[in-house]
Amino acid sequence: MNNIDQQSWFARPLAEQMANIGTEVGRAMEWQITDPARSTAAFYNAIDLLDLTIEDKKNRGSAMTELCRLKEALGDYFLGDNIYGSTKQNWNSYFYFFNVAASAKYF
Repeated sequence: MNNIDQQSWFARPLAEQMANIGTEVGRAMEWQITDPARSTAAFYNAIDLLDLTIEDKKNRGSAMTELCRLKEALGDYFLGDNIYGSTKQNWNSYFYFFNVAASAKYF
């Protein structure tokens, strides 16, 4: 599991939380073929971060629906039969804009 405490995670804006989740998803996809154990660990790190994001009270409402659907779709892609037809490109595109939004505060 990630070594991040709940208070620190909750202090981050949603875009930054999602960008960090996306980083773990990217790692999981990158290692799927070459290192399945690392891929699985990165996937579960992403799910741990996603669970923290779901617990964050500021993410209630429509964000909560999106977060829960995201968790279902990630589980389907990495552990299920990929009934939603997700691809690496889909995931990269989905998380790209969170990375842009999260990094905007630094420029």
